[in-house]
Amino acid sequence: MFGARCLLRALRSCTSAPCPRHKPSARLSVRDALGARSTNGERVKVQGWIRSVRSQKEVLFLHVNDGSSLESLQVVADSSFDSRELAFGSSVEVQGQLVKSPSKKQNVELKAEKIEIVGNCDAKDSGFVHIHTPIITSNDCEGAGELFQVEPSSKIKVPEENFFNVPAFLTVSGQLHLEVMSGAFTQVFTFGPTFRAENSQSRRHLAEFYMVEAEISFVESLQDLMQVMEGLFKTATMMVLSNCTEDVELCHKFIAPGQKDRLEHMLKNNFLIISYTEAVEILKQASQNFTFTPEWGVDLHTEHEKYLVKHCGNIPVFVINYPLALKPFYMRDNEDGPQHTVAAVDLLVPGVGELFGGSLREERYHFLEQQLARSGLTEAYQWYLDLRRFGSVPHGGFGMGFERYLQCILGIDNIKDVIPFPRFTHSCVL
Repeated sequence: MFGARCLLRALRSCTSAPCPRHKPSARLSVRDALGARSTNGERVKVQGWIRSVRSQKEVLFLHVNDGSSLESLQVVADSSFDSRELAFGSSVEVQGQLVKSPSKKQNVELKAEKIEIVGNCDAKDSGFVHIHTPIITSNDCEGAGELFQVEPSSKIKVPEENFFNVPAFLTVSGQLHLEVMSGAFTQVFTFGPTFRAENSQSRRHLAEFYMVEAEISFVESLQDLMQVMEGLFKTATMMVLSNCTEDVELCHKFIAPGQKDRLEHMLKNNFLIISYTEAVEILKQASQNFTFTPEWGVDLHTEHEKYLVKHCGNIPVFVINYPLALKPFYMRDNEDGPQHTVAAVDLLVPGVGELFGGSLREERYHFLEQQLARSGLTEAYQWYLDLRRFGSVPHGGFGMGFERYLQCILGIDNIKDVIPFPRFTHSCVL
């Protein structure tokens, strides 16, 4: 997946065992199936798109629609079918028996004997629109000042000229552009290169790397945002394990023995949630000696992040509600006191530390105006402030570093080993 994309596949069968030979199934539209008067176990074939999936311990419920009816046909399958492949928006061909439904909500349902996936569904089909955000930009989304400035080589000869009339930089994030587009398309994402001029040669930093970023309108709680983040991690990972089995097994066998079990442990458990304040207290009570002393109001370091994950049983953990002073101007003020925090969230994972970073965005005009004024950014971000004047809605988003994601699922210790041409300080080979 996750260049924020699922790989499209050829026709794929999800049957758990060979079916006995029956006479060919009659092909029905969803409309005809719903209107069938005879429900004596006639074998039929229905083709359409999955509109919802509900998995229980021993049974799987799908709602399939082909556009012939406003109402969807309920498909009932046993749990041996691979529910990971049966995603919202996927096109399927279902063969089975049309029977009377015990539910009052529909007269008939299709008891599946065979389900074939005609086409998988990617992020766009889940309601997200892929936006190509610019690589050259005039804004610093992170506010860290760690930017690569873009200048034409001819400027050496004519220093007074400025190609764009304003300073321009390589992007550190597509977030602000996604916020603009989320006002039109509700759910948007981008996948592309980002650049950070960090003077670091650590095992988890690069000067050029890829990011999956998403922005969602009408999100009003961190809980809703974290649900999307956890779903993204698990869906992407299950898809990688399904599509790239040999590659993953090679890494797990020769580079990271035991990583397969650790990964399955992450996938089968619900991710945990702690506040920044709780995280600092856990670190203060730790018997481990840290290079950087944990204190409230100070950012968490990699050693802190990795300890927190171990403390939580090597299950990915969301850390929420960071001090306002640590985060950029666009994060939503929690209006709490005396410890002033914002609705920010980081997802920490085993072996890596921070993998996702996100927040609710400050949609309230006067709060954002005050934050920009305090940061001295009002003039530069007037366009961003204006977005809050015309139909602004609660919204939020996040970013996931793709190379760190590969580190996490493959068990690779050094980020420079998951990208063909790593760029970092003092190194730009080829």
